[in-house]
Amino acid sequence: MFTLAHISDPHLGPLPDPKLIQLVSKRILGYLNWQRNRSKIMGTSYLDQLVEDMKAKSPDHIAVTGDLVNIALPLEITGARDWLEEIGEPGNVSVVPGNHDAYVPGAVYKARAAWWPYMCPDDAAAKPPEGTRVEATFPYVRIRNGIALVGVTTGRATAPWFATGRVGAEQARRLRDVLEELGKDGYFRVVMLHHPPFRHATKWHKRLSDASRVRAAIKQAGAELILHGHTHIDSFEDIEGPFGPVPVVGVPSATSAPGGRHPAARYNLFRIEKTNGGWTCRMEEHGFDAPDTPVKLLAQRDVDIPKAGLSIEAS
Repeated sequence: MFTLAHISDPHLGPLPDPKLIQLVSKRILGYLNWQRNRSKIMGTSYLDQLVEDMKAKSPDHIAVTGDLVNIALPLEITGARDWLEEIGEPGNVSVVPGNHDAYVPGAVYKARAAWWPYMCPDDAAAKPPEGTRVEATFPYVRIRNGIALVGVTTGRATAPWFATGRVGAEQARRLRDVLEELGKDGYFRVVMLHHPPFRHATKWHKRLSDASRVRAAIKQAGAELILHGHTHIDSFEDIEGPFGPVPVVGVPSATSAPGGRHPAARYNLFRIEKTNGGWTCRMEEHGFDAPDTPVKLLAQRDVDIPKAGLSIEAS
């Protein structure tokens, strides 16, 4: 059995003191939002407890689906690398960037350089290729005990008041081709991206603008599981695959305090096992259900995966 943990949107705080010149951009809006709102509802103590509980479950791998930082200050990006080193070795943790990691032009390049060991393919060089566009290094693939972890980037710098994402035509084509090859080899394919692959999941100014490209790739090539963050809510939906519906699972922010307008901090565990008939997968939701209470098992769900496709049954 392979145990995959999924955590997202830690929005690591507190914010380091920015230089004035660093706020002469979209960052001023994010900085004010942090001071007025996010600092009050996103507690580091909840994140610490959540990560401690997650690590106690000894997952084989951890997927982090973006928004490690808030306004992508250089000190935030290096601090996020320190946090990643605390939760696991690069070979055991896979990251994809979110819109906050690409908050302003150039930020996602700094994030890629700092987090490269956590979001590169198994056969990658020690450093990202110089002069290469960030999206050109995605999707990346990591193989772990018959599980293929496929990282997709949707993080792009956007105008003020926008939090949209974009995959792009080239990355979408590579995603389709990669998934087809992995499917032929019989891997359990887990696609990781920040924005959910459908527009109805968020308001228009926060959507994945070319979500249809992701859905088209999945419809043609297939996948076994899609993980995302961004919405800060728990969600379980599906999109069309070549042999039936492909489950799409979102998880709340890892720092959301209980009692807010979004669900409290949570992580998901997926227990995946190869059988004679294909694959089985059981999903567990762990998190807080009230203030001043410990992390607990909140819900479980069976994901039944027959040879010819997928069918979902709630336990």
